[in-house]
Amino acid sequence: MVALGKRLLVEGVGTAWLVFVGCGSIVLTTSAVQQGYGVLEESLAFGLALATACYSLGTSSGAHFNPAVTVGFAVAQRFPVKDLVPYIAAQILGAIVAAALLVYLASGRPGFDLAASEFAANGFGDHSPADYQMHSALVIEFVLTFAFVMITLSMARKKNAAFVAPLVIGTCLMLVYLVSIPVTNGSINPARSTAQALFVGDWALDQLWLFWAAPMSGGVAAGMVFSFWQDKSDRAVAALASGQGEVL
Repeated sequence: MVALGKRLLVEGVGTAWLVFVGCGSIVLTTSAVQQGYGVLEESLAFGLALATACYSLGTSSGAHFNPAVTVGFAVAQRFPVKDLVPYIAAQILGAIVAAALLVYLASGRPGFDLAASEFAANGFGDHSPADYQMHSALVIEFVLTFAFVMITLSMARKKNAAFVAPLVIGTCLMLVYLVSIPVTNGSINPARSTAQALFVGDWALDQLWLFWAAPMSGGVAAGMVFSFWQDKSDRAVAALASGQGEVL
């Protein structure tokens, strides 16, 4: 196994790349996201950023780049619990570094106002791109995180899917953002939300709790369901191998 220090560095770098490319597609463009405008391009940026990070860095750390994914893997017993906090800390630090770089780049545009731009921060109510309220934000973040972590766990379980897995996971993230950007500006990743909120402050910090609670709950739920499903599947395979099961 790769040393923990190297894995943490990889997680930080991968998360920074995801945040820089994904959030950069929102922050650095001259067109604000309004009523779906630009959602496809931004979703594609997040998806391709994750796919490229997984292809280039996945063998070193497992390519989580998201606290919700890490906690989902831990609950599913596919990741050591002792490494949970260090992984999440590395992901948050990487995201903050990327957000800081975006602030520096965006400040080079005349008239740029960090607070007025909302800096790709996640929000609901008045700070939702399409004015969705809190209950909608909670549900969309929980459901989409659950689906994303389930698919990530499923691809990690497939021994012969190493080449295609990053593409599938990246495509899944793109679809997740296509749906969630109009509602919350797309989180599904507490590290990504925390980094942007720290620079925006004010309302973004007040609403940040939702973008930890919903994705982390979705990750935990996915880990529990996957663990149950995997145990049941393994028992069925063992029964068939021993001649005790039935082939349907």
